[in-house]
Amino acid sequence: MQRLEAIVHGRVQGVMYRDFACRKGRGLQLVGSARNLPNGTVEVIAEGNREDLERYVERLRHGPLLAKVTAVETSWKEVQGTFSSFSILFN
Repeated sequence: MQRLEAIVHGRVQGVMYRDFACRKGRGLQLVGSARNLPNGTVEVIAEGNREDLERYVERLRHGPLLAKVTAVETSWKEVQGTFSSFSILFN
């Protein structure tokens, strides 16, 4: 089990990106969260097994139909176990 922390750049706000990230995470049986950041990026945190997380990153790179992802910065960490499901966070 690992923790993925990702920052997604591009046209990712106002295009249902957080909902996309949440649905794709749940589909891979991951837990975590997605939230908009003030600088126009989306922060995604997910926990699960490494293989599923790597598949998830590939999905994040494509995004939903209206998004235009230009970059996904990733960092890998130890699982913290703070999530019980995958949710959208609203600031």
